Amino acid sequence: YTLFAVGILFFILSMALGASLISPHSPTEGNLLERLQPPLTKGHLLGTDTLGRDFLSRIIYGARVSIAVGVTTVLIAGFFGTLLGLISGFYGGWIDRILMRFVDMQLSFPFVVLALTIAAILGPSFRNIIITLAVSSWVIYARLVRGEVLGIKEQQYVQAAFTIGLPNWRIIVMHILPNVLSAVIVLASLEVGRMIISEAAISFLGFGIQPPTPAWGNMLSEGQDYMTTSWWLTVFPGLAIVITTVAVNVVGDKLRDKLDPKLRLE
Repeated sequence: YTLFAVGILFFILSMALGASLISPHSPTEGNLLERLQPPLTKGHLLGTDTLGRDFLSRIIYGARVSIAVGVTTVLIAGFFGTLLGLISGFYGGWIDRILMRFVDMQLSFPFVVLALTIAAILGPSFRNIIITLAVSSWVIYARLVRGEVLGIKEQQYVQAAFTIGLPNWRIIVMHILPNVLSAVIVLASLEVGRMIISEAAISFLGFGIQPPTPAWGNMLSEGQDYMTTSWWLTVFPGLAIVITTVAVNVVGDKLRDKLDPKLRLE
């Protein structure tokens, strides 16, 4: 299963990176005379949408948007969450109390509600959807890293580094950070799928990527009124989201099995 999932992710990533080369048509230019053509129509393998745009081309370009949002959001949220988690867990005291109370307060809000609120304030755009998802998800990394740091700080090699007078920044970078990276990598790999689904949900509700830019979420939104007559407008974007997120989660689970020392001991 893992090799199959890796193959699917490699295919989707290649499709996203090479969208301009492999796409048979423009994703934004259509022909109203060819609107709502079913799949396997000559020249349109997956049919056309309500404006006569090639649906396969829009699926391919939509992969670029979804992958870019998922990966970029995870990188930004992971960086800031890890940084704040390291600071909170290492220094403790009032710094830890303030950061963790803020984390608890943010986690008390449902993720989607918080993301929609931020998206509504910032407005719909590619940049803003990344900011929205990053602001909504950094707390998960912060809490995970803080917990890891609290345990690592008590290890003998870290206590020895304190004893010989190494500066705090060096202890964090050389002795603590390498030991929390595996947990962060596992969490980030699983979060990519969640960010792709979240972007699709926000775009579906009209607060994310805006037409005519193709994104799987807004493609679902555009096709919801045609589910009974033009099924492909919702089935293909939905399948793209499901296949991508399942493949990401399978790879993430395998990474967890390989990188988590507790599971290796079992």
